Amino acid sequence: MLDFKLSKPTAEPEPAETFHIPEPADGIYDLIILGGGPSGMTAAIYAGRAAIKTLVLAGSMPGGQMSNTDTVENFPGFPDSVKGAELAMLFQRQAERFGARFALETVTAVDFSKRPFTIRTDMREYKARTVIVATGAVPRLMGVPGEKTFFGRGVSTCATCDAFFYRGKKVVVVGGGDSALDEGIVLTRFADQVTIIHRRDELRATKIYQERAKANPKINFMLDSVVDEVLGDKTVTGVRVRNVKTGETTVVDTDGVFVYIGMIPKTEMFKGQLELDEWGYISSDENQNTCVPGVFVSGDVQDPYYRQVVVAAGTGAIAAMEAEKFLGEYPELDGPEQLLYCPDPEK
Repeated sequence: MLDFKLSKPTAEPEPAETFHIPEPADGIYDLIILGGGPSGMTAAIYAGRAAIKTLVLAGSMPGGQMSNTDTVENFPGFPDSVKGAELAMLFQRQAERFGARFALETVTAVDFSKRPFTIRTDMREYKARTVIVATGAVPRLMGVPGEKTFFGRGVSTCATCDAFFYRGKKVVVVGGGDSALDEGIVLTRFADQVTIIHRRDELRATKIYQERAKANPKINFMLDSVVDEVLGDKTVTGVRVRNVKTGETTVVDTDGVFVYIGMIPKTEMFKGQLELDEWGYISSDENQNTCVPGVFVSGDVQDPYYRQVVVAAGTGAIAAMEAEKFLGEYPELDGPEQLLYCPDPEK
């Protein structure tokens, strides 16, 4: 049997070379990436390495949902796990090393009807030969009375952000998937009691999360149950819960409500310009091409199933390589006809 051993480096490695790609002289970027999550930043890494003049419109905070994740345990290369915010910072640093530019601006409108494509943000207007849409998704809310009234005053979708405020208190978590149980476990570091409310009789989370949650003495479960109303005065004081099988309602006293019942893709601005499926996700082929030649898509904005950092990163890499190929075939602005396969904007 062979015995392999890793040798330790004898000296500190030389700092990596940083590339500085100048702003385009004509004002037109080769590639603009809409979104600064793991998918968008991976695309920026690949595009930068290909010497493509790339701009990432990252919104108010690079990292997307990953930045709000307390611990990422399943991203390759981090056997001891890594903080979501730290991983986001590493993604950005690597993309910037290869020359990608980041702008903390929010996209407000797009025009994909002709090249160069036009991107408008809350600050200015940009032009691009190609675009990767990586706008991600946002948490879905319950849509019950009191939820919007007390959002930010007891209702939250981010335990990593708000758990500290519930030290020694009671909270409820709505949902039964990986995010619900993971964030519920995070909350037990601060709260005295965490009640997980799920509409089905079985949790949807993977086995490892279920085992951890069930072994945690601070966590209890209310299955076959839904929240019908969030109660409170100045802040949340409780939730009205209904058993979906018996119809019986009870009031559960709580200081906070954390909601994890799925995601909504951020695609409102693309209606009429890109093809969306029945759930609002952007449709694409296996190479991340949308119906508009030169516009690609990656990450959670086109993935209703997996929603994993590693999957988002993979689709970002594919989108960037496809954008590079497209730019090689259509370097000028007289590319293939636009909106060839897209829905009629007038309908």
